[in-house]
Amino acid sequence: MKHETLEKNIGLMGIFIALVISIAGLVEIVPLFFQLQVTQPAPGVKPYTALELVGRDIYVREGCYGCHSQMIRPLVSETQRYGAYSVAGESVYDHPFQWGSKRTGPDLARVGGRYTDEWHYLHLMKPQNLVPESNMPAFPWLANNKVDGALITQKLKVMRQLGVPYSDQEIARAGQSVADKTEMAALIAYLQSLGMHASKEIQP
Repeated sequence: MKHETLEKNIGLMGIFIALVISIAGLVEIVPLFFQLQVTQPAPGVKPYTALELVGRDIYVREGCYGCHSQMIRPLVSETQRYGAYSVAGESVYDHPFQWGSKRTGPDLARVGGRYTDEWHYLHLMKPQNLVPESNMPAFPWLANNKVDGALITQKLKVMRQLGVPYSDQEIARAGQSVADKTEMAALIAYLQSLGMHASKEIQP
């Protein structure tokens, strides 16, 4: 087939483009389903607690991933600033995963344990009180919103269907474990969990 024929027929060119992209995508994606380092949890990685799972969903809902990545690349400049690089096995229980690439703010993959709960609370209430040059918006309403215990029970059930190994007991206790908790507490719990179970064997 001559290039001239292909280039002048938009419909035919569209079919060929879709075909090439589909084949290339399959070649890139399919092998990942057979790599244990991608499909199995990294050493020490555990499913989120009910409160942490609520916090992760709030993190997604409020668009935090739009400014913060959770993927440290295996580059010297990255590991010196953020710590050990991220591996796929750390995110096997994330649906969807939060790696991202945008960094208006710092990468949060290793933020767990770096600051106190009080620091996170004050930072979320008004970031500029702690970091004057920050352009991060405030999230004061999270301190008033209560977590829905019935909803988190359903979420754990769905996550189990997606392959997260929650037990019947964990699902049954989920609602009670988040009773009277605020969305602020849930988001802080999630942030404090990030990177805490990363394998100590991962070296920059």
